[in-house]
Amino acid sequence: MADTPAPAPKPKKSRAKPPELRQRAPGAGGARPGAGRPAYEFTAEERRHVEALAGFGLRQPEIASLVRDGIDYKTLVLHFSEELARGVAKANAQVSKSLFEKATKDKDTTAMIWWTKSRMQWSERHEITGPNGGAIKQEQLITLEPSEAYKRMLGLSGG
Repeated sequence: MADTPAPAPKPKKSRAKPPELRQRAPGAGGARPGAGRPAYEFTAEERRHVEALAGFGLRQPEIASLVRDGIDYKTLVLHFSEELARGVAKANAQVSKSLFEKATKDKDTTAMIWWTKSRMQWSERHEITGPNGGAIKQEQLITLEPSEAYKRMLGLSGG
């Protein structure tokens, strides 16, 4: 029996409609002017409020619950990303300024230590290594009675 080649696959029909059918007649369904929920429009006061709350250290889901009667977290991030970033940056700048002044003007030792650890990456961590940075050599010291030591040297006792 001779091998017959498999028939070529039929080309799939495109489900895409021709351009003339893609155009919708007015009122023929789909998104129409005025359909759906109106877009959010936030006030300048709401924007200042979000910026301040971000600066106070509230988490974004908490801030979202305080805008109007509560908005979705994703909506907050979508519409207030600049205010969220600016609020945190302003708060960090204010705290940094206060800490810097305590460390430099007031000579506050705690502020100086905190500054060196956070801003200069100083650390109190001490790493102990062996010679040339290698592993530490460990030795075990066992104290034996003289008779036991003598037996071990002669191989007379296990241990």
